[in-house]
Amino acid sequence: MSFLRPSALYHFLITYSSLRWMPCQSSGFLRWSGLDGFLRLLVVGLLWSTFSELRSIPSSSMFPTLRVADRIIVEKASYYFRSPTIHEIVTFRDPTQLSGDNPDVVFIKRVVAKEGDTVEVHHGRLYINGVAQEEDFIAEQPAYTVKSTYVPKGHVYVLGDNRNNSYDSHVWGPLPVKNIIGRYVMCFHRPTN
Repeated sequence: MSFLRPSALYHFLITYSSLRWMPCQSSGFLRWSGLDGFLRLLVVGLLWSTFSELRSIPSSSMFPTLRVADRIIVEKASYYFRSPTIHEIVTFRDPTQLSGDNPDVVFIKRVVAKEGDTVEVHHGRLYINGVAQEEDFIAEQPAYTVKSTYVPKGHVYVLGDNRNNSYDSHVWGPLPVKNIIGRYVMCFHRPTN
């Protein structure tokens, strides 16, 4: 059972004098703790897959905030305890598909209005409850018009940051909250090209 013995890296850190100050010199830091360590790793893996997921951005609908091929982390737990808030970026299942058609189709958009709000788009501006919104995160002003739309209970209104190149609530209406998968947390990889 040689895999249970201290590694060569562990011996190097113990014997190299300039590294003795490091806090990792405690006896169990670099040792494999057998079944106990495996079970800890398994629990962390199960929690990670249950409460978060990694996604890739397939289109430019969220440009300039997110670019094509960006890799993002989506957190799935918080919406069990609270509702989405304004300006959060969410991932969700396509609301235009019948249930079960293709569950792999997932969109990512920004929440701009919540239940009870009225949404309008005209003259290149977004109006929520009659108030023009300051949006410094969008690619360009919308070139379309949306008549006054009421967001019903259990729904949110989502728009892409690239307003003129986004398949979102201005096309199919308010999004049911039950379709939301999770909340965008961060971009962890942006391709260089």
